[in-house]
Amino acid sequence: MEYAELGKSGIKVSRICLGCMGFGDAKLGHHGWVLDEENSKEIIKSALDSGINFFDTAMGYAGGTSEEYLGRILKKLTARKNAVIATKFLPRTQEEIANGISGQKHVADCLESSLKRLGTDYVDLYICHMWDYHTPIDEIMDGLNAAVKQGKVRAIGISNCYAWQLEKANAIAERNGWAKFVSVQGHYNLLFREEEREMIPCCEENNIALTPYSPLASGRLVKAADEITKRLETDTVAKSKYDTTKEQDGIIIARVAALAEKKGLTKTQIALGWLLSKVTSPIVGATKVKHIEDAVKAVGVKLTAEEIAYLEEAYIPHKLVGVMQFNHK
Repeated sequence: MEYAELGKSGIKVSRICLGCMGFGDAKLGHHGWVLDEENSKEIIKSALDSGINFFDTAMGYAGGTSEEYLGRILKKLTARKNAVIATKFLPRTQEEIANGISGQKHVADCLESSLKRLGTDYVDLYICHMWDYHTPIDEIMDGLNAAVKQGKVRAIGISNCYAWQLEKANAIAERNGWAKFVSVQGHYNLLFREEEREMIPCCEENNIALTPYSPLASGRLVKAADEITKRLETDTVAKSKYDTTKEQDGIIIARVAALAEKKGLTKTQIALGWLLSKVTSPIVGATKVKHIEDAVKAVGVKLTAEEIAYLEEAYIPHKLVGVMQFNHK
C-alpha cells in the first residue's frame, strides 16, 4: 500500500479508501444490498490487513448503522490511532430551520450523534455531505471550525459541490482564521469526468485532496455485460446516474476490458489505475474480500500516456447526475 497526505492536513491516508455505504442494517436507509455486521467485519479486516487505513462513512448511510458498524468493528480490530475515519453530515432539515436551529448548532448536533454512533471522541475528517442552500455557509464553516478547535475533528472536507462553492467557503474561512476544507469528495470516474472542467484544476491549484466516490461507476466499468447483481438490479440511484448514457459509455467500458486483457490485469485495476493517476485516494466500496484485494493491486498499476489517452478519448460531456443534479435552491 502507498500513502499520501490528505491535502494540507498532515494526515496520511492510504491511496485506497474503503467506502462504507455498503455496510449497515438493510431495513434502514435506501440500499437493500448492504452487508450485516459480521460480513462487514470481514471486509474491514481485509482492508486493514491490506494496509488500508482510510474509512469513509456518513450519518445518512443505512440510518446511521454504517457508522455504528464501522466504529464497533474498528474498535475490535485495531487501535484508534491506526484508522483515519471520515464521516459526513447532511444539510439542516426543514424542522431544524423552523425551530431556529443555527448552522453552528446543526454541525455540533450532527457531530455529537456521529461520534456516539462511531464510539470515538474525534473523527479525522468531517465532511459536509452536500452544499446547504438554506443555511449561510459562514455558519457551517464557523461550526466546523469550533469542532476543530475542540479537538473533535482533525480536518474538514466537502462533497457534492461546485468549485465556486468550495472557493467561497474557503475564502470565508481564511478571512476569519477558521479551518478550511482540505478535501473534496466528488463524483469522478472514467464514465463521468465533469469534475475535470473546474473542480480538479481548482483543487490542484490549492493543494486540496481529491477523494472521489463511485470510482467504478457502481460496478459498470468492471462487470461483464451479462452479470447481474443485487445492487445492479436495485440501486435506483446508480441507475439514474448511468442508464441514460449506457450506449456511449459502452465504448469506454469496452476499452477498459481490452486494455485489461492486453496488460494481463483486471478491469478494476485498469479503472482504478487510471483514477489513481489523477487523485489522492478514491473511495472504493466492497462487499466481497476479492473487491479489496483487486483494489489494492491497482495501487501499483502504471499506465502510459498513450494508454490513458486510449481510455479517455471516447468520452463526451455528460449532464450532471445524482446529488448534483438536484443540488440547487
